[in-house]
Amino acid sequence: MSVGNPKPARGISQRQLRVGEELRHALSKILREGRCRDPALANASITVTEVTISPDLRSATAFVMPLAGANAAEIITGLKRCAAFLKGLLAREVPLRNTPSLSFALDTSFEQAERISALLMRPEVARDLGPQIAETEDGRDGC
Repeated sequence: MSVGNPKPARGISQRQLRVGEELRHALSKILREGRCRDPALANASITVTEVTISPDLRSATAFVMPLAGANAAEIITGLKRCAAFLKGLLAREVPLRNTPSLSFALDTSFEQAERISALLMRPEVARDLGPQIAETEDGRDGC
């Protein structure tokens, strides 16, 4: 039997993931229903792609993307203005001892995915990948 239980390297805990996902669903619902009356958010279709939460569950960052990326700066500014109001609405939606303070950031993962896809479609990259793909299709190992 071991005397001490060393803590594993700090990573994202299951609780953080679960609370972040609950907050994401609740925030998406609130924004979809248009309960925030900020002029920058009027008639804006906003996708909440992810909510990351601190280990102590006291602060959360919501990554958002407006439809087609239109007026992204204005929408982020509007969400930041409404952060305290949205925190109050989230407190009613998600049963937590302490509702985390909210910050908002633009989700750039779509742009990164598009950039990687464009790099993979370049002729010199496709040429380098071509023989490996052909070998695996013939049934031989590509390694």
